[in-house]
Amino acid sequence: MHKTSQLKNWRQQLHEIIFGTETKAGKTFDVMLIISILVSVVIVMLDSVSSVSTAYGELLYHIEWFFTVLFTVEYLLRLACVGQPLRYAASFFGVIDLLAILPTYLSLFLPGSQFLLVIRILRVLRIFRVFKLVKYIGEANLLLRSLRASSRKITIFLFTIFTLVIVFGALIYLIEGERNGFTSIPRSIYWAIVTMTTVGYGDISPKTNLGQTLAAMVMIIGYSIIAVPTGIITAEITHQYKKNISYRTCPGCRADDLEDTANYCQHCGTEI
Repeated sequence: MHKTSQLKNWRQQLHEIIFGTETKAGKTFDVMLIISILVSVVIVMLDSVSSVSTAYGELLYHIEWFFTVLFTVEYLLRLACVGQPLRYAASFFGVIDLLAILPTYLSLFLPGSQFLLVIRILRVLRIFRVFKLVKYIGEANLLLRSLRASSRKITIFLFTIFTLVIVFGALIYLIEGERNGFTSIPRSIYWAIVTMTTVGYGDISPKTNLGQTLAAMVMIIGYSIIAVPTGIITAEITHQYKKNISYRTCPGCRADDLEDTANYCQHCGTEI
């Protein structure tokens, strides 16, 4: 019974340190964790630079394994101190924590997979919890709701663009042909996508007058459609924002757009 009580207290204390931010130990743990994550990501990026890897490859290798072991222990401790380990493992942060350590172990069998460790940067999202930036989560939720609400419109828009690039790709293929670099319809569709998005790599371009005229039309259409998804999402954000605000009616001028927290009418100055 005494051992069970000790184990329970140990798990509670560990949970308070790892998941809590109210205590000094909890905040220190999270800050040190974020610093470790940032350093480990920098190490991975440096290892991808050939000159640095040649000169310090062995040192970087050992440092990376140090962080992997450190994060593995931390991951196991997180599972040990939560009430439902499987539920945490399947959560967003649980999956990210696991993905943060898997690439190093996979690199033993699949060389090069260790560069996927840059996904660790997602763990820095805990900074919102550590530094009391939870109020920004509400804004993120507002944006997420707006994207969900406009998903059908965006889907229709993307389908329309998909149709247009196929049509323009087929047309430019017929106009220019293989002699001008448009060797197939898929490659021509690639050109249409690059042109419509106004990227213009220049690796393939029309040579005939008719082809250049079509290219000009595609570019103009590309500029005009940039505003479409922006307008859809902006309108939805405005709608979602208004839903979150309750309004009152002014007793003086009967204006019905007064915010719930207003003390005076912004139209006539009547006290509410």
